[in-house]
Amino acid sequence: MDIVRVVGELVCTRRVPGLGSASLRVVRSAQGVVSVATDPVGAPVGRWVFATTGSAARLAMPDKTCMTDLTICGIIDHWDEDVPAATTEHRATGVGSGASKG
Repeated sequence: MDIVRVVGELVCTRRVPGLGSASLRVVRSAQGVVSVATDPVGAPVGRWVFATTGSAARLAMPDKTCMTDLTICGIIDHWDEDVPAATTEHRATGVGSGASKG
């Protein structure tokens, strides 16, 4: 899962059938990467959220057949914006990733 900030709503009047009527949000990571996420929780613009990717993103949607690979799973009540820079360093080096060995 990743922590991202909702920076806007995305309205698309024409969609592929597999996307259905899912709400869409534009999100930006702490590193500045902009993406589009489905939003089953109704996250408002400006809020930090946590999102999941890949097949877990589909499973996080009410309609499990929704064609998505990024879904907002929850709205964060409190977030220190300085934390992402520290956690990015750990991810890059593999330190503190939480992965078990063995």
